[in-house]
Amino acid sequence: MRDIGATLAQLRRERGLGQKQLAAILNLSVSALSSYENCVHAPDLMMLSRLAEFYDVTTDYLLGRTEYRCPPEALRRRVAIDFTVQDIINTVLELKPEARNSVVDFVKYMKHLYGEPPE
Repeated sequence: MRDIGATLAQLRRERGLGQKQLAAILNLSVSALSSYENCVHAPDLMMLSRLAEFYDVTTDYLLGRTEYRCPPEALRRRVAIDFTVQDIINTVLELKPEARNSVVDFVKYMKHLYGEPPE
């Protein structure tokens, strides 16, 4: 399981920010931010929420409880006229395992067909 410090440091680097820049954005001291990233101190609940909002991830992602980064609002995003992301997830989960594997194979085929790089 990832620790929160490593996750915070990774997200900050992905945004191309230094600790000093991010501390100014979040109205924190550099030492407080550094202590979070080095697991000396943990952010309180309010700061955890602010960090999740800033990075557009869930608090569970920050805490290392899931690898899923997207906030719950992403599940309501329409991907087709009649389907949201959540609708598609629920539909796939209702399928038998062999049918789910077929869906995954089809998605891989479509990615290949349209030039998307494989995972």
